[in-house]
Amino acid sequence: MSTAVTPWQARHTAGLTRGIYLPRTADALALAMSTYGIPLLVLATTRSAALTGTAFALEWIPRLAAFGWAGSIVDRRGASAVFHLASLGRALVLTAGAVLLHLHPVGTVASATVMVLAATTGVLSEFSYIAAETAGAAAGRRAGARAHRVQAVLLGIDQTAALAGPALAALLLLAGPPPMLAVITVLSLLAALLAPRTPPSPAVPAHAPKGRLGAGLLTGWRTIRSLPTLGWLVTGLTLSNLATGLLQAAGPVIVVEHFGQSTTAVGLVWSIAAGATLLSVALCRFALDRLGLWPVGATCGALASLACLAAAQAPDYLSYLVLVAVLMAADGGMTVVLRTLRSRLIPAEKFGSTLSATILILLLPFPVAGVLTALTPPDAMGHVIMACAALQALGLLLAFARLRTDPALRI
Repeated sequence: MSTAVTPWQARHTAGLTRGIYLPRTADALALAMSTYGIPLLVLATTRSAALTGTAFALEWIPRLAAFGWAGSIVDRRGASAVFHLASLGRALVLTAGAVLLHLHPVGTVASATVMVLAATTGVLSEFSYIAAETAGAAAGRRAGARAHRVQAVLLGIDQTAALAGPALAALLLLAGPPPMLAVITVLSLLAALLAPRTPPSPAVPAHAPKGRLGAGLLTGWRTIRSLPTLGWLVTGLTLSNLATGLLQAAGPVIVVEHFGQSTTAVGLVWSIAAGATLLSVALCRFALDRLGLWPVGATCGALASLACLAAAQAPDYLSYLVLVAVLMAADGGMTVVLRTLRSRLIPAEKFGSTLSATILILLLPFPVAGVLTALTPPDAMGHVIMACAALQALGLLLAFARLRTDPALRI
């Protein structure tokens, strides 16, 4: 079989780069910088650990609350318009924040400013993310049999931004809050200017009644229930996220208290894991070409389960680091499979709502993991992780066993 790139493929790749990958890169980097940089900004401005934690909550609580609205609005207005307006709105809010912090670097005004920035950027970033995911899914549908390649690139962009964004934000903050906010503003403006060119779904009129917005998550939930393939995979990954979320939440306790390492060693674990995930996504792109969705997904599920079970009993820091990296790399492969299935199975007119419901379901285990970490004594943490790892293995086994003969995973 010839591997030469045809003129159509070259034009298609160039169109994806300009229409999907570039705006996604700018938005993902702005999102990562604001998610991790604004809590750092709060700490630098207020010197209060309590307010820093509150700011992190203010970023995420509105995001979770906005899922249904974001999906419904994207379905009604189109991904391009929502992406453009959300990115532009974030740029305007950050500009106002940078000016206020320049005029009032400390005091009540500065504290109020950074807290408002945390809440507003969290909501606006959620809208831009849902819109970007919807546009990426549309690109995947147009790519047909190459949909997994599009999703692998998008996931790689997200992982790269998650790796570079926090470090870049912390570095810029050394020069002061306004420079950090200015860079995020520029990235947001760039994302707004490069907004994906995807028309609104013809099946959902732009003048749809406003009352339908509140039904976004219900619509998404019904769509998931109507697609057994997607439902089983989401179920398995939700149980898997409980185990990975517990490892993330308990990471400082395990590394510092159990292994006697420094807090820097905690960050090293997740930096190595992010690099492993990037490598995994790149490899999965080619493995999916040769093997298909089910073999790759099932293999990644088995590796994730074994790595998590082993990490719960890791004898030293180095083995723990390696096992967490393997776990997150396998999780990255399963995410590529999920993204590809989403783009193939979910009807275009319901994609935003269903995506919102899917992400919300997948994120729910993380606060549960935080509660488990808070309630578990450090010397019992390994047993709790082992129990969650066993649940993860059972969930992924049942999910991929049920999907073994599903034609959707053979495409």
